[in-house]
Amino acid sequence: MALTKAQRRTRIKRRVRKTVQGTNSKPRLSVYRSNKEIYAQIINDVDSKTLAAASSLDKAIAKEGTKSDVAKAVGKAIAERAIASGIESIAFDRNGYLYHGRIKSLADGAREGGLKF
Repeated sequence: MALTKAQRRTRIKRRVRKTVQGTNSKPRLSVYRSNKEIYAQIINDVDSKTLAAASSLDKAIAKEGTKSDVAKAVGKAIAERAIASGIESIAFDRNGYLYHGRIKSLADGAREGGLKF
């Protein structure tokens, strides 16, 4: 029986999360993508705390251009907030999505903002 798109993503997500863990020294950048918006969180899994967050719903992020342009702006915003709280290197968790399109744009924006991963 064929898997649905959501089941496939969940399977990939579980497989990736076995190896990607956020620690104090290297927290995890988790990305969630809906049809309209994109969200990013920097998470310390040891303490179960969100250290920084940004999304396309934030007023500070301009919603000009394509969804990929907005994702890049969210990546830059999360990088600024992470660096402000003393985080420089992260582990990237694509959350089961393909590293392509908006996910790749967000990662590129975060790298441009100064995060290392």
